[in-house]
This record gives sequence, structure tokens and C-alpha cells, in this order.
Amino acid sequence: MDVTEKIELILKDPTEEVVTSEELTNLLQTNNKPKHYVGIEVSGFLHLGSLILTGFKINDFIKAGVKCTVFLADWHTFINNKLGSNWETIRKVSKYYEDAFKLFCPGVEIVQGSELYESRKDYWSEVVQFSKHISLPRTMKTLTIMGRSEKEKLDLAQLFYPPMQAVDIHAMDLDIVHAGIDQRKIHMLVRDTFPKLKWKVPIAVHHRLLPGLSAPVEQDEEVFSKMSKSDPKSGILIHDSDEEISSKINKAWCEEGNIEKNPLLEISRHVIFHEFDEMNVERPEKFGGNVIYTEYSQLESDFGAKKLHPSDLKRTVANYLVKIISPIRNKLELKKELFDAIKNSD
Repeated sequence: MDVTEKIELILKDPTEEVVTSEELTNLLQTNNKPKHYVGIEVSGFLHLGSLILTGFKINDFIKAGVKCTVFLADWHTFINNKLGSNWETIRKVSKYYEDAFKLFCPGVEIVQGSELYESRKDYWSEVVQFSKHISLPRTMKTLTIMGRSEKEKLDLAQLFYPPMQAVDIHAMDLDIVHAGIDQRKIHMLVRDTFPKLKWKVPIAVHHRLLPGLSAPVEQDEEVFSKMSKSDPKSGILIHDSDEEISSKINKAWCEEGNIEKNPLLEISRHVIFHEFDEMNVERPEKFGGNVIYTEYSQLESDFGAKKLHPSDLKRTVANYLVKIISPIRNKLELKKELFDAIKNSD
């Protein structure tokens, strides 16, 4: 595979941004096995965004010859008060995440945060070194990476979260850091600060976040409705039955003709068209008959022009999601003990 083909894979949806494209091209021209990571906070049930969308992008990297790592940030989970900050629960859920990503992304390496910190004797001194180069106000502004804001009541440990996430990147000697677009602030902090320490500056690749299934709401002057592990109703869990998938999609917000922040169009573009060359909409002749979309732009155009009704889109999206999710659900066992541990920790 040549460099152009590798770049096409990395830029494929759901990729939203590469910082920078020129650096990525140079890396792939000079390094045939660059090191990548995506950091995952261990919290809640895995869903369409956290496992499948992220996993699709990891698999694109693997196909492009990149050495991929899923970093399970167990200490960040503890700091961020997830899973009740209970280490027994965190370890159990970490194993569940490890099994899921190994199943969905064959060839990926799994690294636990706690294992990294125990094996790298210089880690905590590097956290201090990094922290000496960032101001408290800038640290506060990065707290959105952990779903927090400057307005919240925080404990001191939560301020360690951003510098630890940054030093994780240095500790693993990474060439490419990958995450959802909500992690952009930490990656820009890394790119600004690492040169001051003469540390390797990684390329940042950000993928699009799937919106939640409910209507978007205004929050902090932005439209916000992210699919969330902590709110099972906001998205499709990988453990949902076929019937639950269909029911959730049928209840999803999907305003006729509205292509803005439409969760079903986003799922179509970034999930279904990632795996399928076409979407086949089946409907009675009196409602226009069957139609096959070979490109997302065609689907969006017809929906925006009200040539495709929300009920037809919902039924089609549900059918394709069942095809994608059911093989994973059937292979990934979720024992009642683990289910209860996750559910009761929220």
C-alpha cells in the first residue's frame, strides 16, 4: 500500500481533522510502522460511538500499517469519579473494554494506565516537568476533555487529569494521537508544550462524535447532544437486543427535512457507509418504491428535499445497525455481575 492509499484510509469518515496533514504525509513517507494511540476512560457500557465508531477508525489505522494501541485510562477513571472511583469495579470494567476492543479491532495492543505508571519510573517526575510549563488557567480550560467545566466544584486530583493525559503520550513515545474531537484541547496543549521540553510532538487525528438520539439542546453556547455511556437512552449500546435497537431508533429525534444535527443521518454517514457500499431503503410503491443510495450525499439530499421520510430512514438505519452490532453482541459476554456493577456505579 502506498502513502496516498494510507492517507485516504486515515482521512476516511469519521475523521474530522488532522493536525497537520503535511506532518502526516512526512511521517508515512519516513516511517513504515508509526505508533498510534487512542485513550479511553473506563466508564459505563460500550456503545455505538465508544466502541464501533472508534473501532472503525482504529481498524483504518491498522489497515494503513500503523501500530495501534488502546490506552485504558483507569487512573483517569478514578480521578474523574467514574464507576464510583471503586478500583475493583474499574478493574472489572477495564477487562470488559479490553475484550471488546481485541474482538472488534484484531491486532490492537491494550495498555492499562496503572501498568504504564508502575513500569515507567520517570512518569511522575515527567508529570511535574510538564506541569511547570502550563498555567492554571489553561489547565482549567482543558477540563472539558473529562466532561467537566471551570464552573464545577473540583477536587485537586482532577487538575492532575490533563497533565497526566499529556504525559501518557510522551511515555508511550507516540507518533499519532487519536481521539474524538472533544479531546482536541489536550492535544493542542501537547503540541504547544512538548517542544519546550524537547519531547517528540505527535500528529493529532480527531474523529467526529456521534450525537445522542434525542433532540439537540443548547449548552454553554454550543449545540450539545453527545451519545453517552452514562445515559443508555442517548444511544445504542452494543448489548442492546435487535428489538431494543429498532425501538431506540424509532424513537430518535429525526425532524422531516432537517439535516442539521440529525443523529440518524450522522449514523448513516459515519457508521453505515463506513462498512457498506450502499444503503437500500425498502418502501411500498405508493410511497416511491425502493431506492438504493450509493453515496451519503444522495441520502442527505433526498432527506433534505423531503423525498425520504423519517420513518423510512429510521427503519433502514435500524436494519443496518442490527447487522453491524449483533455479531459483536453475540461474541462479547456481559455477565450479570459486571452488568450490575456498571449499572449501580452510575
